[in-house]
Amino acid sequence: MNDPGGVRASDAERESVVERLREASAEGRLTLAELTERTEAAYLAQTHGELAQITADLPGAAPAPAVPATPQGRARKWIVAVMGDAKRTGTWRIDDGIGAVCVMGDVVLDLRQAEVRGREVDIVATCVMGDVKIIVPDGVDVELSGVTIMGDKKVQVVEAPRGQFAPVVRVTAYVLMGDVKIIGDSRAEPIKRGWFAWSEWWQERRRHPGHGGYEIPDRRRHRGLH
Repeated sequence: MNDPGGVRASDAERESVVERLREASAEGRLTLAELTERTEAAYLAQTHGELAQITADLPGAAPAPAVPATPQGRARKWIVAVMGDAKRTGTWRIDDGIGAVCVMGDVVLDLRQAEVRGREVDIVATCVMGDVKIIVPDGVDVELSGVTIMGDKKVQVVEAPRGQFAPVVRVTAYVLMGDVKIIGDSRAEPIKRGWFAWSEWWQERRRHPGHGGYEIPDRRRHRGLH
């Protein structure tokens, strides 16, 4: 008897699993790091069995409620450092936009273990003679814009391959004699992750990018915009 789990997965089936992962994130069941890792794992999956392992610990009977976009003018969650330091790390919940302000200080936002309830993470960073560092999982899609005067803003993240629906982190930065940096997981201190049954084959495929449903190029983006 043939093993149904060994049937080859189609592109449409991979996309269906990715959509379920997005719904699980909006429900608060996955952190941003878990969402990013499992999304990549779904695109790398070759069989129904591998796809099933990615969502094995997620309920799938009831559809997730629609997640509305953040209304215009709605209050952001602000992290402020004036002549000091402010950090937001570990497990935390992101329902709306985030504002980061530093004046002669430093702000660190670690998004890897955050529960993201919307379709994307929207951050406005204002930096005057200080530094804002935003840590994201490698594999997310980072969109950086804004204005820099006598300062720097840059992205140092391993990009998701083209054609994949990756989580989006959108940063608008206003910098005066300071720095705003978005760095990937590989450039930061490691975090503890809960590994699942699919992690071993996913790690193996990531080490050998030519093997699997999609090719995962190891491209780093070092982009400075002034």
